[in-house]
Amino acid sequence: MKKKSTFLMITATLGFAFLYAPIVSLVVYSFNASKLVTVWGGFSTKWYGELLDNDQILDAAFISLKIAVISATLAVVLGTIAGFCLSRFKRFRGRMALSGMVTAPLVMPEVITGLSLLLLFVAMEGLLGWPSGRGTLTVIIAHVTFCMAYVAVIVQSRLSSMDESLEEAAMDLGAKPGSLFFLVTLPLIMPAIVSGWLLSFTLSLDDLVIASFVSGPGNSTLPMVIFSKIRLGVSPEINALATLMIAAIALGVIATVFQMHRLKKNAV
Repeated sequence: MKKKSTFLMITATLGFAFLYAPIVSLVVYSFNASKLVTVWGGFSTKWYGELLDNDQILDAAFISLKIAVISATLAVVLGTIAGFCLSRFKRFRGRMALSGMVTAPLVMPEVITGLSLLLLFVAMEGLLGWPSGRGTLTVIIAHVTFCMAYVAVIVQSRLSSMDESLEEAAMDLGAKPGSLFFLVTLPLIMPAIVSGWLLSFTLSLDDLVIASFVSGPGNSTLPMVIFSKIRLGVSPEINALATLMIAAIALGVIATVFQMHRLKKNAV
């Protein structure tokens, strides 16, 4: 039994080291005074100042955040409607087609999705004159297309496992369909909706392949800018940017844990 515990501890240690050692190395070298990211030249925070003066990265970060917020919000609205229809309406004409279209982006390679959307936008511009060129709008449409699939699956799963007797009790008490959805169903599935929004925000913010196909000049997202820079070698500014993103994510996780602990303590 002791040998088994030792083996598990060693395995877990090696696994965590494999996952987090590169991140720790990146954070450490973000405070490197040298331009060479693999050669330690002393402690310095000058690259954070250089990062804040880099208009290209700041503009790309603003574009990515704007696209991620809008895409996640639209994806939640459309994905919730799709998930609700698939869960509550078992039989209707076109259900199989809707289910296939919802799940297709989950298994479709991003290269195929990006190329097909690019061809669609080019054809629409030729026939309808809209969208005019590639830019922020086309990136948002593309991100909504694949993000809403994740939201639909999450919401459908939540609705399938929800106790429908709560909705039936509300209808027995005279609740109309609109009031039933907004006052009973929506609060019950709100955790799934929030999870879908956060997942969509992360996927949109992290996307590189699809955005590379459907974006235009002057609308490069942050992953596109980072990828273009590291092709010439990793810059210390990129290490500083990654460190700030890690810090923001860590603070968000810590705040969430404390909030969950506080709610659990108040419930007890």
